[in-house]
Amino acid sequence: MTTVPLWAWLALGAVIAVMLLIDLFAHRRTHVIGFREAATWSAVWVGVSLIFALVVGFTLGAGPAVDFTTAWLLEKSLSVDNLFVFALIFGYFQVPRQYQHRVLFFGVLGALVFRGVFLAAGVAVVSRFAAVLFVFGAILVWSAIKLLRDEDDTVDPGKSLAVRLLRKVVPVSEEYHGARFVVREAGRRVATPLLAVVVAIEAADLVFAVDSVPAVLAVSDNAFIVYSSNAFAILGLRALYFLLSGLLERFEHLGKALAFILAFIGVKLFLQAAHKTISESVPEIPSLLSLGVIVSALTIAVVAGLRQPTELPQPIKESAADSMSDSDSSTKVAASPSGT
Repeated sequence: MTTVPLWAWLALGAVIAVMLLIDLFAHRRTHVIGFREAATWSAVWVGVSLIFALVVGFTLGAGPAVDFTTAWLLEKSLSVDNLFVFALIFGYFQVPRQYQHRVLFFGVLGALVFRGVFLAAGVAVVSRFAAVLFVFGAILVWSAIKLLRDEDDTVDPGKSLAVRLLRKVVPVSEEYHGARFVVREAGRRVATPLLAVVVAIEAADLVFAVDSVPAVLAVSDNAFIVYSSNAFAILGLRALYFLLSGLLERFEHLGKALAFILAFIGVKLFLQAAHKTISESVPEIPSLLSLGVIVSALTIAVVAGLRQPTELPQPIKESAADSMSDSDSSTKVAASPSGT
């Protein structure tokens, strides 16, 4: 296993912190993220990720650089499922579009922490019990079958355990108060629906980690590689959401591509587990081949979607609150979430 020096971890933390601060400063004014701005930021995140891959290549070697790029692209492709759920949550809570970036920003902060914990635990378990890779492989293959059968569990943000727990801890108001998460009403502090949305986003990411963590561990068991690849993919998730907002349904073949990728990575895990626990003569799938398979599958799916002669869907529906100015002290929700 490649030994990663302490300075590399410190540099990674510094890069993540600086990019988050730049992003926060650039979006300090509440506004609707348009296509051009989203495209610019998507290009920035992709560029930073590729530059980081080059740095990994120069400092740690070509192998870790390929592993990072493969894991980053894998996590990036799996995050498409997250985008559909984000759209569902925003629609359910009638979140004004000018506040959606703020929600996703704090959702990303939580995801960076939780993914770090899960990945650290996954690396520790795999290093001691290689046979667990069989279980991880089975999870990915089962997820692929569910995608092909279109059996993904329907997400009901209002019934989310995390949201219900929030309502038990603190009252949730029926009104948005600008971009604030907590306000004082009748002498007591209450949460706004915006805080409930952040909680729902975090809960959804925990569910998606069930697929993402085993998948990235199939590429590498190096904690630095698996976390950095996840971190850069997560950092670019907000820009990707606004870039593809309203076009998600156009890429209907992405589901099949993701199912194929999950099944392929599942097989890769099976072979890795057999190689480590049964016989070293069992072949393993190299990361470079995995990278080629992922790129090919995604390219075919995207091209097929662009060539599809179907009418483009309308952008994600805005609530009536979207038309109100940001200076309003309070934005009324068109349809209050059940239970508030």
